[in-house]
Amino acid sequence: MTDAAIAIRDLQKTYKGGKQALQGVTLDVPRGQIFGLLGPNGAGKSTMINILAGLVNKTGGSAEIWGFDIDKHPRNAKASIGIVPQEIVFDPFFTPSETLEIQAGLYGVPKAQRQTAELLRAVHLEDKANAYSRTLSGGMKRRLLVAKAMVHSPPILVLDEPTAGVDIELRQQLWDYVRELNRSGVTIVLTTHYLEEAEELCDRIAIINHGRLIANETTRTLVGMAQEKAVEVTVDRDVAALPDASCFEKIELKGERTLAITYRKDKVNAGEVLAALQRDGLGIVDVSTREADLEDVFLNLTRAANTAAAAI
Repeated sequence: MTDAAIAIRDLQKTYKGGKQALQGVTLDVPRGQIFGLLGPNGAGKSTMINILAGLVNKTGGSAEIWGFDIDKHPRNAKASIGIVPQEIVFDPFFTPSETLEIQAGLYGVPKAQRQTAELLRAVHLEDKANAYSRTLSGGMKRRLLVAKAMVHSPPILVLDEPTAGVDIELRQQLWDYVRELNRSGVTIVLTTHYLEEAEELCDRIAIINHGRLIANETTRTLVGMAQEKAVEVTVDRDVAALPDASCFEKIELKGERTLAITYRKDKVNAGEVLAALQRDGLGIVDVSTREADLEDVFLNLTRAANTAAAAI
């Protein structure tokens, strides 16, 4: 067995018609982590997940799940992973309890070892155990999908956009459960469009764009790559004309006396920015700053990758 929960090497997928969804992706998902997989719509994230789930055949490369090659040991590989898809898919005429029992049966879990009641309790659906699944709210259906993916106690759980359309309270409940699973030893792979969610939850993040891997770093390292910083300065008089200084990357007026200034923290510091304003005759009344976050890094990396792809 390898040390990686998932090991992907030169993974490729070309669909009929020539569309290249994955172009030689290589990455490892470390065991025991919450691993973020980010990228714009159509980047190839869902294709990768569907290959791991056995729903899409790869064109080239290899993938191992918990040490099992998906081609050589497909049954063991599938038994080692639980997938929560983007789409809400289950029979609406089965109850949550029946849904989990059937899914456990498909994985060959003996009746004595099934954890239907425990899973429903964990995702806060115990009181809906015998209701028709079609009567559940969108958030409840999402949580049922998480429980369904865990019926065979896989060491890896993949969540593909799990909080899409879920309200803030239910999203928090879902993440509390995900953290609990992770603390118990389950490796989590997460795709999400909520970048603040990825920044808060993930130990490591990979970014895919146009089927290529463009970043794979710890979350702290990625956020540290952001060099732009923003500062809002309230001055002591109305601003008739925007000040100009070489240390400003961008400056705009956000009110009669409030300036929003962007600068590169690898070139100047906030003190130099404020000094430039004072040289222009403006007195500083108030200052607030905004640190760069994952969204800034994501946009910069994907923008650079798009520019490079267009140049080829």
